[in-house]
Amino acid sequence: MKKILLTFIIGILILSCSATKTGKDKTKYFDENNVEISKSKFDRIRSTNKLLDIPGDSINHKKLTLREKRGKINDRKSLELLLEKSTNTELDSNKPIVIIYYPGKDPCNSSGTTKPEWIKSWYKQLEDGLNQIAEVKPLYIFKDNDGLEKYNGILSWKKDPEKTIERLFFENHYPCSSFVVISKNGDYISYFGEFGNEYVWEATQLMNK
Repeated sequence: MKKILLTFIIGILILSCSATKTGKDKTKYFDENNVEISKSKFDRIRSTNKLLDIPGDSINHKKLTLREKRGKINDRKSLELLLEKSTNTELDSNKPIVIIYYPGKDPCNSSGTTKPEWIKSWYKQLEDGLNQIAEVKPLYIFKDNDGLEKYNGILSWKKDPEKTIERLFFENHYPCSSFVVISKNGDYISYFGEFGNEYVWEATQLMNK
């Protein structure tokens, strides 16, 4: 009887482990067009760093998304006024608006160096380049300020007014931070996820024509 009971318990444990493993393997993967693909193809595409992966429509879905988007907003003037009020900064209607967007703390932006000297140097290079290209200074906008402590005394971050920047340009939580450059006519280039200074400079050159 004891042997039968022991066999029964072992059988339940094996089935339980199998069920748990199967549950973990239920993740579905989708390309940038929302077409389901295999995990191996998903990983292969993601490894090129040309696309990002973000959560899909369900908790067990992962989706690829393009890193750059180009478009046009209909009313740049209203956005300009809203940003001026929320950041206490005067903007030039004839120059591009450059926004660095922080979505909130995530594994990407909470890792790596937090040395103030390095952060200060990186953003000084960014701002010097933007000044040379278009004589503009970026606006630093956040959705959630958790994790911004490392910028204290270096950058002045402002809350996204009425969630406008998120609604217009950043519909998903893209890892690290993102940026958008808006031309005087309302054309824009947004870039999702971790970026180098040269990406911001190039987009600003294009939007400054």
